[in-house]
Amino acid sequence: MQQSAISGNVKTAYDEFYQKHDEAWRMLGAKYKAQHIVDVCAGKSFAKVLEVGAGDGSILKYLSDQNFAPEYHAVEISASGVDHIRAANIKGLKSVLEFDGYKLPFGDNSFDLIILSHVLEHVEHERILLREMKRVARQFVIEVPLDYKAGVDKNIKHFLAYGHINVYTPTSLRYLLMTEGYEVEKDLTSMIEPEVTQFNTYINQKKPKSLLTDIKIAAEYTIKSSMAKLSGGKLNERFANAYTVLCKKTHKQADIF
Repeated sequence: MQQSAISGNVKTAYDEFYQKHDEAWRMLGAKYKAQHIVDVCAGKSFAKVLEVGAGDGSILKYLSDQNFAPEYHAVEISASGVDHIRAANIKGLKSVLEFDGYKLPFGDNSFDLIILSHVLEHVEHERILLREMKRVARQFVIEVPLDYKAGVDKNIKHFLAYGHINVYTPTSLRYLLMTEGYEVEKDLTSMIEPEVTQFNTYINQKKPKSLLTDIKIAAEYTIKSSMAKLSGGKLNERFANAYTVLCKKTHKQADIF
């Protein structure tokens, strides 16, 4: 089907992205993304794990270093991303394949767990990918950034610069998953850690280092975290920057019409 193939300009953009990628920045972000996966999967074990849209392999590298699973596989649309993963010396990595963004080159129920971390916001046809993932694995960890907030209309160019063509709230992600036959077993919200904000401020944005800036960054994080914990529920989701879910498939799909 024509609609299930990733657009050529999108593939080119990600090839160029990983060729130019900033390893220190991506590894820093991956450290916390990997920890979210470990946290939401606490108490469970998985023998065979596939990361879909594995980027440069940063998340799998952190997971393998923590012995999250004995066996890992990765698929990625970018040839340069595949090259980075193969060179990352990831313990337990059995295969790295380039794919078209939708069709997974594996048999039914081949994996105990699929990881889809900060990928869904980039996907042109979300439901096609979710249906294919459900065919290939038994459980899933999905994380998305929470871009849909006040002022989102004014930030379209900003989000597109990062390739974010879909925006989510926790509610909208849960609704999408429920209508595709996924059941959320556990979820968690997270905020951008001060370490990440400092790196973005001083390294990416090249602003001069300042003790006052450090204090402001730490204070904002502490205040928001405290308010979210005290208020719980919806306010927690409102302050969060990312949402992580552990799902299983239900073999059901909501009736449409």
